[in-house]
Amino acid sequence: MRAGACLCGDVRFELYGELEPIQICHCQECRKAQGTPFVTNIAVLEENFNLTQGEAQLKAYESSPGKLRVFCANCGSPILSKRTSLPGVVRVRAGLIEDDLPAKIEFHIFTAEKANWWTIRDAAPQYTGFPP
Repeated sequence: MRAGACLCGDVRFELYGELEPIQICHCQECRKAQGTPFVTNIAVLEENFNLTQGEAQLKAYESSPGKLRVFCANCGSPILSKRTSLPGVVRVRAGLIEDDLPAKIEFHIFTAEKANWWTIRDAAPQYTGFPP
């Protein structure tokens, strides 16, 4: 089990099972939602995600048709996203996990929209859109 929380600590969660590799998205939508050059996601089965505190603090925004971004209404920390086209899976923001992560970076996506001031320096595969 791994624990995670938002910046203010009002929203807390636990993750169970082995973690999937980290996926990094560079699309403009993710950059704007995070306020950073990319977002770091870990895909988690909903059955392995347990919200332990702060359900009342969660707010959701449908940033594009079928995609919800869930965040803490108090501090604004992005918690997760989910797509109707991928039922049963949430993408948890890796930076919220309080434990060391054994997971490695799997790939970078939407590099065609990457911030021009950010240089990707790892050897993970890069895709201009979704991976094949």
